[in-house]
Formats: sequence, C-alpha cells, structure tokens
Amino acid sequence: MSHIKIRGGHSLHGEIEVQGAKNAALPIIAASVLNNGMVRLRRCPQIMDVHHMLRILQQSGARIMWDDGDVWVKTDQMDTVAVSSLDAGKMRSSIILLGALLGRGQEVIMPYPGGCTIGARPIDWHIDALRKMNVQIDLKENKIECKTTGLKGNRIELPYPSVGVTENILLAAVLADGVTEIIHAAMEPEIADLCRFLKKSGACIEGEGTERIWIKGVKTLHDTEYTIMADRIAAGTYMAAAAAVGGEIVLKGIHIENVRAVADVLVESGCGLIIYKESIKIIAPSMLLAVKEIETEPYPGFPTDMQSQMLACLCQARGDSTVTEHIFENRYKVVPELIRMGGNITVDQRRAVIHGPCRMHGETVEAKELRGGAALVIAGLAAEGETVIHGSEHIERGYQDICRDLGQLGAEICCITDHTERRWEDN
Repeated sequence: MSHIKIRGGHSLHGEIEVQGAKNAALPIIAASVLNNGMVRLRRCPQIMDVHHMLRILQQSGARIMWDDGDVWVKTDQMDTVAVSSLDAGKMRSSIILLGALLGRGQEVIMPYPGGCTIGARPIDWHIDALRKMNVQIDLKENKIECKTTGLKGNRIELPYPSVGVTENILLAAVLADGVTEIIHAAMEPEIADLCRFLKKSGACIEGEGTERIWIKGVKTLHDTEYTIMADRIAAGTYMAAAAAVGGEIVLKGIHIENVRAVADVLVESGCGLIIYKESIKIIAPSMLLAVKEIETEPYPGFPTDMQSQMLACLCQARGDSTVTEHIFENRYKVVPELIRMGGNITVDQRRAVIHGPCRMHGETVEAKELRGGAALVIAGLAAEGETVIHGSEHIERGYQDICRDLGQLGAEICCITDHTERRWEDN
C-alpha cells in the first residue's frame, strides 16, 4: 500500500494548472454511453474514480484510449446490461450509470454503489425518479435490476437538490420520449458542465445552473469533443493549503465563480486574492484570523467537500472558528487524526469548533476517506517535523497527483509506493 510523507514548515510559492474536475468527469463519462460512437474528453483527470468508471464501461464493451490528458471513449460495441460489481462497488458515482444505460438500452443490472463512508447515501430518490420515467425496478439483496419498455419524460420534483439524482434524471431524459422537468435541481457547476457536454452532443436542455431544468428527448446524440471544467475542490484544497502555511500561489484554469464560497472564507481569514480571467492568485497573511461561522450548503453555499480541508487550515488561525456540517453526518472522521497532530478541535454532533492557533506536529496518521485525506496533507504541511499519511489510495480517488502539485509549489512531499520512494530533491 502507498503512503505519503511530508516534511512540514515550508511556505508555498509558484503556479500550477488545476486538474479536470472529478465530479464533472464521472457523469460526463457516464453520458458518453448515450452516443453510439466516439467521444473525446479533454483535461480528463487520471484519478482512481475515473479509472473505475472507465473499467466499468470497458467491461460492458466500450473501448478506451488515453492520449496524454485526453481520453477517447468508443461505445459502438457496448451491449452488456450487467455492470461490474468489482469497480461499481468502489465508487458512489456508479449509480448514475442507471440513467445512462437505461437511456441506451432497456435493461440494467448493477450492484449497489460504494465510495467514502462519510454518511448515509440512500438511493431511494434515484429509484423514485426513474420509476416516474417508466422504469420497473427490483431491489435485490446485493443488486439493482431495472427494465423499461421505453423511457418517458415526466415532471420530477426533488425533496432536496441532490447532485447525483439530478444527474441520473438528466442522463435518462436525454433520449426519453417527451419532456422532463426537474424541480429543485442541483445547481452545482458540475451539473452545468454535464449539460454543456450533452448539448454539444445534440441534447435539448434548458435551465442548467438553475433549480429548474427542462430536457426535451431527442432520438440520438452524435460524436463530440469536450474539455472538462477545472476541479473547484482541488483548487480550493490548494488555496487552503497556501493559507495554512503561508506564501503566494497562482492557480491556472479556474474561474472565481466556481470557488467563490471558499474564496470568501479565506478573505475573511485575512488572505488576499487577485482574480484574473482564468486564474486566481492567493496571498496568505502572516497570521490567519478565525472565521466566525462556516456552514456547508448546496451550491452556491460552502461545499461539504471542502469542510475537512478548512478544518485543517483553520487550526492555524488565531481565535475560535466554527464549522457546521449540514450535508453528511460523518464528515468529522478526520478530527481525531487532526487532534493527534496537535489540533484543538471540539465536535458536538454536526458542529465543530477549532481553537487556534494550534501548534501542529508530525505524526503517522491514516486517511479514512478522500477529503479527510486532503485535510491531513494540509495539516502535515503546517506541522513541525515529518508526517506519514497511510491510506493515500483514498486521496488518489480525487487528486491526480497531489504530491506533484504541492511539490511544484515548494512543499517537501513525496509518495511511497511498492517500497519505491520519490526523493525529496525530485520535487
């Protein structure tokens, strides 16, 4: 198993290109099966979740080819209705294949989705939505069986703006008969990116980026090339890292609108920002200031996927900062590890208070999920001495090469895999 080693105490300087967005790439890859031909995706992140999704398509008959940062997906020979349990069970995003594969065919058998254990992720809303679109669904002990005589558009009102459910409805509706209207749709930038890809491929969609989306079914989609948006959570992670350890960094390829909530918190903590057309410069203060209240909310609110990283960052702030988690009940799994490293954090149900500044010290810790692992990287950068993070495979699910990126900014960080260590000076 691989692990990450960090020698803390170095400020960050320089610039990096932000990777393609994990949470946009996965539904767009799923959407590629709706076209009986070829799709080329530029800036596709080479991360574990993307590789799992591509393997699922390969096992269903698709042909995959990587060309530097681009991936080609050829789907003209896909004909398998059974989804691999090996890869689908490793990622929660596999659930959106239901809508895509039902749009392509009339039957799907797949295992229950896996992924990070950060809270309840019921599939009830996915099932309810697809049933309204003329899908018969049988929930077995370890698999989901779906059949349809033809997808039909419908008006679907969500009880909550769920990203995954919005994506599943979109993917099912594109080739369905009639018009589908999604009420209380998720408004995340990744939803808009999926819609832009689908529209470029020939879909008829209106209202993306709002809480109401209309999809008029079309007969077919066509081959297309598309550039995936930059990853706003990776960008936010590096912004939080720079704030925690000091320095000035430039993140290229990111738009401020997509990281506005994170940027606002960092400005409140004393950071300076210079905003360019397609890049952002963050300038850390000599001492971070506490942030009175952060509450995770659906977009455009503060993203739950940045909550753990901000906990680690605010350990360096002077005063008490408060974070309230409204999305997932188990997002504080990283807190005991941060406390082991010197963090002074108290948790009461969904509310965490960080009493800073904390003198962090290097420890051997374990990443238990993706964003908590990124938080431990930030803590390690700010700590005195050496930090070793086990479970780095969780981090690799969402960051293409966090060690390379931070190394380019001046961090002393390396990944050790299969007994082979990257030397510090290689950074």
